[in-house]
Amino acid sequence: MLDVIIIGSGPAGLSAAIYAMRAGLKTLVLERQPMSGGQILNTVDVDNYPGLPGIGGFELGDSFRKHAEKLGARFETAEVTGIETTDGKEKTVVTDRGRHKCRAIVLAMGAAHRLLGVPGEERLRGMGVSYCATCDGAFFRGKKTAVVGGGDVALEDALFLARGCERVYLIHRRDAFRGAKSLQQKVFDTPNIEIVWDSVVEEISGDGMVEMLQIINKKTGEKSDISVQGVFIAVGITPNTQLVCDLVDCDEGGYIRAAESGVTSVPGIFAAGDLRTKQLRQVVTAASDGANAITSIERYLYEE
Repeated sequence: MLDVIIIGSGPAGLSAAIYAMRAGLKTLVLERQPMSGGQILNTVDVDNYPGLPGIGGFELGDSFRKHAEKLGARFETAEVTGIETTDGKEKTVVTDRGRHKCRAIVLAMGAAHRLLGVPGEERLRGMGVSYCATCDGAFFRGKKTAVVGGGDVALEDALFLARGCERVYLIHRRDAFRGAKSLQQKVFDTPNIEIVWDSVVEEISGDGMVEMLQIINKKTGEKSDISVQGVFIAVGITPNTQLVCDLVDCDEGGYIRAAESGVTSVPGIFAAGDLRTKQLRQVVTAASDGANAITSIERYLYEE
């Protein structure tokens, strides 16, 4: 029987695999796709991972994977369809390729950014289209950018970008923000943030890089173009927890309730990465989560 099964092979899952192998645990990593890295595979340059400025997302994910493999971690490409906890100690992970028994599980399936679903979004992803201002904002210093959204994340992104960008257009489909009043006031007080009310993006265009947004005012029907070099889409994140929210305690947004330790409401099941409740979702915090989850598992298995 395996000591630990890690579901997911993004930075959190791969970090967990590295720490599990170093702890001498019999480990299996289950991944849906035969390519490790998670969301960073969609990032052209990762400029905020310590010691590796400007490394490509694919290169970083591949480096994490090779590190885990070098230590002996075993990988299997499979779709997880269920988790069984019969006696509370032995657990079974059911996949489309078979069943695996283990003593502990790390849930590291990550989260997915909600898309606008407009022409140009996928084509220019990583080429000016971003979903993380703290990840990519530094690339746009002195340039014109746009943020799409009206919640806390959108307001925070606009304020963050305004520190270094010439101008930030904050595009919101309604005539009032949903975000915290304190954030709203800061946005209103920031001179280089221009709010575009009642509007949605119809298309993102550019020749190899973002150059223009085509928007439409929902109330008047008026169409216009905004010239920008980057657009940050902040319309929400969906954690990949649909499979487990009936098993472990999740909050109203679907995030698994787990602190830095990774401990969930079910003994022997731990959460790491973007799918758990946390303040910051970055590669470095995901890697930290993987390490913390395995440390908690070592303690759990010892006490067991």
